[in-house]
Amino acid sequence: MVRLCAVVLAVFTGSPATRRPLPCEPATDECDFASRCRIGLDWSMGQSEVPDVDGVRRERDLYLRLLELGHENTVTPFLQEALSLLGEITCADEAYLELFENGDSSDGPRWWAARGLSSEKIQDVRTSISRGIIAEAVKSGQTVVTQSALLDPRFCGRDSVAGSGIEAVLCAPIGADPPRGVLYVTCADPRQKFSEEDQRRVELVTRHLAPLTDRLLLQERLKRSEDATHPWRRKLRLDGLIGRSNSMAEVLREVAVAAPSSKTVLLVGETGTGKSHLARLIHENGPRAGRPFVEVNCTSIPENLVEAELFGYKRGAFTGAIGDRIGLVGQAERGSIFLDEIGDLPWGTQAKLLHLLQSKEYRPLSNDRAEPLRADVRIIAGTNVDLVRAVEERKFRQDLLFRLDVITIRMPSLAERRDDIPELAAAFCVEACRSEGHAVRSLAADAIRALETAEWPGNVRQLENAVLRGVLHAVEEGLMQVERRHLFRETSTLPAPDAAQLTYQEATRNFQRQFIEQILRECGGNVSEAARQIDVSRTYLHELKKALGIDRRRAG
Repeated sequence: MVRLCAVVLAVFTGSPATRRPLPCEPATDECDFASRCRIGLDWSMGQSEVPDVDGVRRERDLYLRLLELGHENTVTPFLQEALSLLGEITCADEAYLELFENGDSSDGPRWWAARGLSSEKIQDVRTSISRGIIAEAVKSGQTVVTQSALLDPRFCGRDSVAGSGIEAVLCAPIGADPPRGVLYVTCADPRQKFSEEDQRRVELVTRHLAPLTDRLLLQERLKRSEDATHPWRRKLRLDGLIGRSNSMAEVLREVAVAAPSSKTVLLVGETGTGKSHLARLIHENGPRAGRPFVEVNCTSIPENLVEAELFGYKRGAFTGAIGDRIGLVGQAERGSIFLDEIGDLPWGTQAKLLHLLQSKEYRPLSNDRAEPLRADVRIIAGTNVDLVRAVEERKFRQDLLFRLDVITIRMPSLAERRDDIPELAAAFCVEACRSEGHAVRSLAADAIRALETAEWPGNVRQLENAVLRGVLHAVEEGLMQVERRHLFRETSTLPAPDAAQLTYQEATRNFQRQFIEQILRECGGNVSEAARQIDVSRTYLHELKKALGIDRRRAG
């Protein structure tokens, strides 16, 4: 193999390489090109001589073209550029590249490109997607190379091979688990053969095409999906709000009603659903936009300090009060204050908050009962507690609940907006890479499917943490793509645990797998019938099977 890094300095600067890099030297994200170059090294031979500079230049040009290819943002130009690149690095006369919808070749071609092929030959190649050379590459996940398909006992008996007079063929899948597409190149001249170097370079290209393909296919999927939130995005400023599901559209409908008012808003929903972000959006789309927005987590303030933090205090109000202090309510003057987890507010403080809501006045802590202060502030409250039950248990004041429950907006759980998971995960992946100072990674197709089918009791916050963890694992391994194994702890390689040792997520996935397998067995492997019986779409059931690792032959 070409020892690229040994002379990369000479190639770029024209000066001789002064040293040979060591295999233990880490590749940094700031020099991502150098990280990719290391793929071509073969340290096992231990040679110290300077490799062929012309060969290194060709290798360098290949990597540069791959980096340029990553800048494409639409599928068709991406496919054409990929075929052009492959034509330059192999002896191929004809080439065909296809991407599969949902990673399933049985659904037929959606995106494809051809080079040097007539319309009739393109149809012949497509026919062989389901049988023959291409089918073998897709099924095995391995590159298929034959120097003469007409003489190869694996393929010579097939009508498509004999009818087309196919000689040398190289067919490589793009990605794995399952392949996202396939690359098929041929040499019509019987004197031309595909070398080991051709195969190595083609596999290098397809390996780098996989994450780029995942990114583009996700973009296409999001473009095609209906954006139920579109009408509200035209009316509201929704910076940073991710999601286009019907559930989020209902939330935004309520935001459009609540934001222009100055009335109190109560946000309810499970932990981690994004109530804080929604509170800020309500503030920024209302008449107080541009004024202070103060966020308070009621559980983070010690109970004996809550009143002082919220309402402030005067000098001498208590030991240690050496000066006056403006409270959080005062800091939010003419703006909004978001009281998160208001269900945990101490009973005595609830009474003072009720007084603030009723009279728009409050008193800082003081020894001399200072005059009340007027408050021009909008209150937005959030809770994951059932406040009605809390009232019944005498943990929350009923009169305060009546004052808060003017406009109530419920934030849906992540389980209610699964359609938003791919977009959320992709955004979290980009943000995690940037915040940690790494080059941007992408999520593999199998990783996205696994995220979509997993259970998220911690909702959006838990999903964000899982993606961050996956990015860090991918970075540690020097990979440019986050795979499923980076996100979840695999149990298949471990001794079978007792049910009590399973996490909630693992137990849920085990149940899903067993349930889907049983339905498929009862339906004789008929995916459409199984989807109808369990009331999901056929496409979603395909995604479930892939994410849960269900083998079609075994399940059928």
